[in-house]
Amino acid sequence: MTTRRKIAVSLIVIAGCLVAILVLLPFFFNLDRYRPEVISYFEENTGKKVEIGRLALTFFPSVAIHIDGFGVKSPPLFPPSYIVKVARADAVLDFTALLHGQLAIRSLVLQNPEINLVSDPDGPWNFENPASQNSKNTFPLRIIDKVVIKQGQLNVSNLLEPSDAAGPVFFEAHDINSELDRVDVAAIVNPASPALAGQGDWKAARLRFGAVETTNVNSKFRLESRAAFFTNVRADVYDGKTTGDFSVSFATKTASYKADARISGINMDHLLKAFHEARGKMTGKLEGDLKLAGEIEHTLSPLAGMHGTGHVKVTNGKVPSLMLNANLMKLAHFNDLGPAKENPDSFSSISTDFELANLRISSTAIDIDGYGVDVDGSGSVSVSGSDELNYQGVAAITTKQGFLTNTFARFEGAKLKDGKLSFPFRIDGTIESPKFSKGSNK
Repeated sequence: MTTRRKIAVSLIVIAGCLVAILVLLPFFFNLDRYRPEVISYFEENTGKKVEIGRLALTFFPSVAIHIDGFGVKSPPLFPPSYIVKVARADAVLDFTALLHGQLAIRSLVLQNPEINLVSDPDGPWNFENPASQNSKNTFPLRIIDKVVIKQGQLNVSNLLEPSDAAGPVFFEAHDINSELDRVDVAAIVNPASPALAGQGDWKAARLRFGAVETTNVNSKFRLESRAAFFTNVRADVYDGKTTGDFSVSFATKTASYKADARISGINMDHLLKAFHEARGKMTGKLEGDLKLAGEIEHTLSPLAGMHGTGHVKVTNGKVPSLMLNANLMKLAHFNDLGPAKENPDSFSSISTDFELANLRISSTAIDIDGYGVDVDGSGSVSVSGSDELNYQGVAAITTKQGFLTNTFARFEGAKLKDGKLSFPFRIDGTIESPKFSKGSNK
């Protein structure tokens, strides 16, 4: 046998031995026997109760730890619950760091994680470790190069004040798939850390904030120790589309949020079904832009303090309880109702600015193009549950009337221009039972 052939055979034998060692080594090195020590180490450094169902170690194609049934429980301050439960986690280790006695994770894949974040009225969240506030790094893991989430679920809620009973879930996301780079776990659990904790792409099949649901959510995501940012958001919402940015801050005792959105093609009937008191109040297609913000209160209505501004337009719809066209016509006792006769509750478009504050929506410029009626107005409506109306405006009747009708209408305060009558009006009462009257509130 030639020297070259001997070398080749030797290399093959060595390679075969190395492969055999890598395959057989996990059978001799049973990582699961160290599970109690691993659990104890995590509990000591997180201040939380930790569960691990099974541990396994593989060396091919890379050194990796596999964890089945991983769970971290909320501290005693909170009702019994899990902060996170993961069906399976696969962590690929940095072999060079391991040789130097350091535990560094190159990538972490989480299968079916369930994350439940809860805030206490006194300020802390269940995922925080107060003991780490004055320490640079008490968590056993360093920065993870890449974290992959597959089919995850997220729920966020508050405890009620002052009872500390469990409050409603105000944010939830399902079927989350995400890839985050440079995830600093220590920054997440340390309430004093200013560090960036990870960023990347984020997708969810369904997301709900308050009563509003969206589907097919895609966004860029940035996680900091005290804030989360969803940017370049694109989502489907009630047969329409929405784009924009959304963020949540945990920097103060009461968490706060901001949203900047553009919406189009939204089905008003489907949207209002999410708000029980507003079901069936309006139909049509909604578009516009809005900016909303607020604090997340520790009450049964955590988003009641929402405030914001914007401009919206609804086209080709109806307001059955208002019967705008018919009621305005009746105020002037018209003989010829024209198009309003067949479409008494319909409109071709409603365009308005709005300001939401103190559970009331106010508008300074409302433009309504109805069937037989055009309206310019202003006013406000309560969204606290009373649905109280306080609107005023000027209605122009687009159907030309006869001489007698015009004459009597002018006696009652109407104006005649280009053969069309216009008159001031008020709307009081509620959305369910509006009250129309002539004249202005001024």
